[in-house]
Amino acid sequence: MTDISTDISGYRYDQADLNSSHDYLLPTVFRLLDGLHLPTGERRLFELGCGNGSVAHALTQRGWDITGVDPSAEGIAQAHRAYPDLKLYSGSAYDDLAAQYGQFPVVISLEVVEHVYSPRHYAATVFSLLHGGGNAILSTPYHGYWKNLAMALSGKMDAHFTALWDHGHIKFWSIRTLSVLLEEVGFRDLQFERVGRIPPLAKSMIAVAQRP
Repeated sequence: MTDISTDISGYRYDQADLNSSHDYLLPTVFRLLDGLHLPTGERRLFELGCGNGSVAHALTQRGWDITGVDPSAEGIAQAHRAYPDLKLYSGSAYDDLAAQYGQFPVVISLEVVEHVYSPRHYAATVFSLLHGGGNAILSTPYHGYWKNLAMALSGKMDAHFTALWDHGHIKFWSIRTLSVLLEEVGFRDLQFERVGRIPPLAKSMIAVAQRP
C-alpha cells in the first residue's frame, strides 16, 4: 500500500449501519443494478470504498456476491464485527486490485471519488476491475451552476466544502468534469442521474459507465 493510501487510513466510522445519504442513494442504485438484468451466476460485484460494510450487507441481502476494499482501518474493523461473513478487506484504489481480486461484471463506488487525491488513478482502477461490457456505478456530491449559486447566496459554502473534516472532500465534481475523467480512462455510454433533491439542487449524482 502506498503512502497516499496510508494517509487516508484514518477515516472514521462510529458504527456499521447505513447513513442518511443511503436513503436517497440506494433506491436508485438498486434500480440501476436490477436494470442490468444479470443472471444469478453473474451477480458478482466489487465495491471500491466499502467503508463500514453496510452497503455490501444491503446488496448481499438482494442476492449479490460482494467483494470490497476500503483504506479505513476503522471501517473494515466495524465491517468485520458486524458482518463477519462478508468478503471485505483493507485496500484502496492505489493498489493493483484487479491482479488481487480479478474482474467483475459490476463495480460500485459510492461517495468516494470526492475523497481521492489522484482521481485518474482511481478511475483507472475502477476500469481495470471490470471485464469487457461491465458497468461501473459511481456516486459523488453533485455540483452545478444553480446549486453552487444557491449555496453561495445562503452562506453554506464553508459547511459544504468541509475544510475542517479530516479525510473529507477534496474534489468537487460536476457532470462535465466526472464525464471527462471517466472517458479519459476508456469508459463509454455514460449516463447520469441526480438524487436527493430536485435535479438542479441535487445532493448527489450517480454515474453509470460501461467498459467496452
